[in-house]
Amino acid sequence: MGNRGMEDLIPLINRLQDAFSSIGQSCNLDLPQIAVVGGQSAGKSSVLENFVGRDFLPRGSGIVTRRPLILQLINNKAEYAEFLHCKGRKFVDFEEVRQEIEAETDRITGSNKGISPIPINLRVYSPHVLNLTLIDLPGMTKVAVGDQPQDIEQQIRDMVLQFITKESCLILAVTPANTDLANSDALKVAKEVDPQGLRTIGVITKLDLMDEGTDAREILENKLLPLRRGYIGVVNRSQKDIDGRKDIRAALAAERKFFLSHPAYRHMADRMGTPHLQKTLNQQLTNHIRDTLPGLRSKLQSQLLSLEKEVEEYKNFRPDDPTRKTKALLQMVQQFGVDFEKRIEGSGNQVDTVELSGGARINRIFHERFPFELVKIVFDEKELRREISHAIKNVHGVRTGLFTPDLAFEAMVKKQILNLKAPSLKCVDLVASELHTLVGKCVAKLGSYPRLREETERIVSTYIREREGKTKDQILLLIDIELSYINTNHEDFIGFANAQQRNAHINKKRAIPNQVIRKGWLTLNISIMKGGSKEYWFVLTAESLSWYKDEEEKEKKYMLPLDNLKLRDVEKGFMSSKHVFGIFNTEQRNVYKDLRQIELACESQEDVDSWKASFLRAGVYPEKDQVENDESVPVDTFSMDPQLERQVETIRNLVDSYIGIVNKTIRDLMPKTIMHLMINSNLCLSSHFISSFLNPPLIFHSVPPRTSTVSAPVPPPVNDSWLQRDPSPTPQRRPAAAAPPPSRPPAVRGPTPGPPLNPSPAFVAPPIPSRPGQPANPFGNQDPFGAPPLIPSRPARVPPGVPPGVPR
Repeated sequence: MGNRGMEDLIPLINRLQDAFSSIGQSCNLDLPQIAVVGGQSAGKSSVLENFVGRDFLPRGSGIVTRRPLILQLINNKAEYAEFLHCKGRKFVDFEEVRQEIEAETDRITGSNKGISPIPINLRVYSPHVLNLTLIDLPGMTKVAVGDQPQDIEQQIRDMVLQFITKESCLILAVTPANTDLANSDALKVAKEVDPQGLRTIGVITKLDLMDEGTDAREILENKLLPLRRGYIGVVNRSQKDIDGRKDIRAALAAERKFFLSHPAYRHMADRMGTPHLQKTLNQQLTNHIRDTLPGLRSKLQSQLLSLEKEVEEYKNFRPDDPTRKTKALLQMVQQFGVDFEKRIEGSGNQVDTVELSGGARINRIFHERFPFELVKIVFDEKELRREISHAIKNVHGVRTGLFTPDLAFEAMVKKQILNLKAPSLKCVDLVASELHTLVGKCVAKLGSYPRLREETERIVSTYIREREGKTKDQILLLIDIELSYINTNHEDFIGFANAQQRNAHINKKRAIPNQVIRKGWLTLNISIMKGGSKEYWFVLTAESLSWYKDEEEKEKKYMLPLDNLKLRDVEKGFMSSKHVFGIFNTEQRNVYKDLRQIELACESQEDVDSWKASFLRAGVYPEKDQVENDESVPVDTFSMDPQLERQVETIRNLVDSYIGIVNKTIRDLMPKTIMHLMINSNLCLSSHFISSFLNPPLIFHSVPPRTSTVSAPVPPPVNDSWLQRDPSPTPQRRPAAAAPPPSRPPAVRGPTPGPPLNPSPAFVAPPIPSRPGQPANPFGNQDPFGAPPLIPSRPARVPPGVPPGVPR
């Protein structure tokens, strides 16, 4: 390829760029291009205007460039401009070009200084330019101005990264010389995507505005922050020159004079200035296109083959073809299954940053909600001891027992195991509810097909309900298994010897001291007279609950020990949208200042449940719902003799130990059972869908899918008349007491027909059914295989001790 061919590379890429902009998509091709990046007022617009030699870009305060501008410079004898959105119109007056850019920007983004990633394509023909294509991006800013969105900084950053992240994009990082190069927004964002500096070209502007006695010599010599493609310095027109309409050609002459006369730059004047920058960018872009052309060509060819294959499929396309409808149906059903799986597995393309959803909510049910429900059924100490006392006395009966009875222990354990059914089934209900919610979110994509959406939701919901029922049956079976055998040889079981020496409070396991269990913001609800509600940063450890002014944890407001604390549900206030729970002291002591109870508020019920689960890990349990009435308690419950009291204490410790083992087992098996029977089965919905959808043709009204059920007719009655003519080929024995069917004579044994040698029905052969619609003897009277072999008859069996001739 000669020089002429090299010069044609940039116009070729320009035509591709225009084609993609016209159809609104890039066909997944990353075209070689140069993106101009820099902060606001860095001089990007002035550099581009110096290339053209005309004033044509919008100017003003704040964000001026609010849409990417794809500027294509084409060397031509005539001088004019064209917009891709104004085909056929040539702009000779470049003031009209500026007005059209402003009007086109406002058309998409409005007049509130908002931004948009939709580019404006501008082509400038001029004898003063070299073939070059650049993309002018909005200047990076820090603060929103006027009606701009508060996240304008992030929006601009995302837009810039969208262009410069591509390996095919060269980065023109524009930085003013009167600012610290280490704080350059352009170089910072370029280094993120091009850490080696292989694609970045540095441009230093405003060299004439540097403080006296300072220069950018080390930067321009590529010594301070080296880039593979180096730095080029330029001097743009000042704001005074722009307002005074100073000619750009005169400005370029002044720029040349500045570099030749400045002592720090005169030795490199030939490598500085706007003309050298334009020439360098032309060479860099041409070489870059040449380097990326083979890969681009290969990608274009593969996509062309793919498109030709797709076009070939549509040559004989018929809209009413039922096979295409069936294929489209299957694709949508499979896509639904993929979306459903991604929401559960957590590999979706769109990650929700507002709230937990899908698999994350199910995980919270497994590891926070379900353990909390288990602990909510914690024993009431008085009631438990009363029941143990009654059980011991009832086992002993009229006798006075000397030993601790095993039956009392088993009775109490089984009663506590039965209490696990309710929270276990509730856990299944919560997971099923979450799955139904996921189904509703996934079928929302099928909104264009109401019938399909309705059927999909119905089929999947029905399937989930079926799996829910099987899961509940399995959960109940697990609990029944625990009830069936009390394994007192379990390695974690304390046994009778240890139980007698163990106090109840020793059995309570505490977390590691000073271990931080949870941190987060909570609202402390206090009456207005005492300061009012306020938000604090709470830190929960294994021994205390502390709250601070903020998350820096420097100013501690209060520290509350966890001893004798319990949780309590609190109703949400009438005017409050937050969810509340309370903490109180079981010994009726003040918790905070003169308050017997403090109320903590969260934004959602999920946060409340999560905090409660954290308190459980710290050993703070919920309040037991009960009505304590000491007068109704029988007197004999509390007046136990020392021996009975020791037996109650022993069984109490044994029950606590064994129920701890059961709880641990159930907490481990519940998620596994639900995952196996409910969730993993739902991740393989495709086959279930296909059979459900294609069986009743309910989705398409015009032509249903070509599916039908083939049913065989009922076979005619068995024709057994041939049994009288042909001997049975195989003997079979029947019980002696069985009688032959009433309409069937006994089979003939022996070579000739006649009276049977053995009239006993014990040797009657069963009828051999003939095939429906087929004659008994398809060969007529001739048997091509010959007659079947004769089977010799057996003599009648006479039981021992019965003389011959005696009827049996």
